[in-house]
Amino acid sequence: MTEPIKILIVDDHAIVREGLVALMASKRDLRVIGQASNGEQAVRLARELNPDVILMDLQMPVMNGLDATRLIRQANPQARILVLTSFADDDQVVLAIQAGVLGYLLKETATQELLEAIRCVYRGESPMHPAIARKLVLGFNKPEPEPNPLTERETDVLKLLARGWSNQAVADALSISLATVNFHTGNILSKLQLENRTQAVLYALRKKMVTLDS
Repeated sequence: MTEPIKILIVDDHAIVREGLVALMASKRDLRVIGQASNGEQAVRLARELNPDVILMDLQMPVMNGLDATRLIRQANPQARILVLTSFADDDQVVLAIQAGVLGYLLKETATQELLEAIRCVYRGESPMHPAIARKLVLGFNKPEPEPNPLTERETDVLKLLARGWSNQAVADALSISLATVNFHTGNILSKLQLENRTQAVLYALRKKMVTLDS
């Protein structure tokens, strides 16, 4: 049996943290290994506990989630952070993506969608609330450097990733191996000068390679 996904919950409301712990207690593939009530604690626990996924609120005392994310990613660029917040302000969303979060959910998200999002982030995928995705697509107006052209197969992979498909689902759909999908994904990020899959999905949406309704 594979090891459960180790999760650090960061939220300043004890009732939210306790609810999330209770939610995951019955899931054999998820295990909460720590809780933090502010960003400063999150930075320390992320270093000490080395969680697989960090569930991060944004508005917190002492240190907010954005600053905590930057410090955590500075110490560990491979850290997988999923924002779970009540706030969808344009600036907050853009800054969170730029800070390197892999996913961005609102607290109105359904329970099963949240659990699946945690699993997706663990796999390096990029779950995002539809309202957040739309906000980002409409809000990105800065000119982009001309990217290196993608191959036809890389374009096919990016289109499927942008629809929220897992790497395994992409491999099955295109009749290629999982390793090949991972290879193409790395090439896509390199050619487009992007940091992670979240930014690649936003690129595909901005370029109208897929739509939010796809």
